[in-house]
Amino acid sequence: MKKLHLILIIIFLIFSCKSISSSIVEGKQYIRLNKPIHNAPKLLEFFSFYCPHCYQFEQIYHISNNIKQTLPKNVNFYKYHVNFLGNLGKQLTHAWAVAIVLGIENKISPILFIAIQKQQSIHTIDDIRAIFIKSGVNAKEFDTTWDSILVKSLVLDQEQAAINFHLRGVPSIFINGKYMIKNDKLDISSVNAYIRQFCELLNLLINKT
Repeated sequence: MKKLHLILIIIFLIFSCKSISSSIVEGKQYIRLNKPIHNAPKLLEFFSFYCPHCYQFEQIYHISNNIKQTLPKNVNFYKYHVNFLGNLGKQLTHAWAVAIVLGIENKISPILFIAIQKQQSIHTIDDIRAIFIKSGVNAKEFDTTWDSILVKSLVLDQEQAAINFHLRGVPSIFINGKYMIKNDKLDISSVNAYIRQFCELLNLLINKT
């Protein structure tokens, strides 16, 4: 009986996957870029701490964390901050580079989102610095990292990528430098439905020529 139950579950999953695949259409859930971006990460998301939709994407629905758990082992998920939103957009792009270099993206991201979206407590670079220090980063380490060549290079990478992709809004997700996912056209009936369709879409596009 248990074996039969397991077989039925497998059959259900197979048909579910086929159903999702058949519903994915170019021009609907994703579009092909007119000019592919060479040497782009396989999976790249642009976001801003000032963006309410990005806040929901990350902190309410936890989309990125769910995606990371289902990614193929050979696919890294890159997240770049953009400059064009908010008074401190450029400084927050710099701060995000610091977080990446220190390896504390998951720790600092929700704190910065809440500080900007809910508490509205970030008005200067010193406010950003204070959040990092309060989060456990040594003040000297923060200052050294902020001024490091590695961080400055990463800031330029983020800025140049936004230019290369002709970015107009966030959150925006690109695959292989060739395709952009249209988040508003995915199945939003539930978080699980969205994640399932997103991952199916990713698997479809990651190897698509």
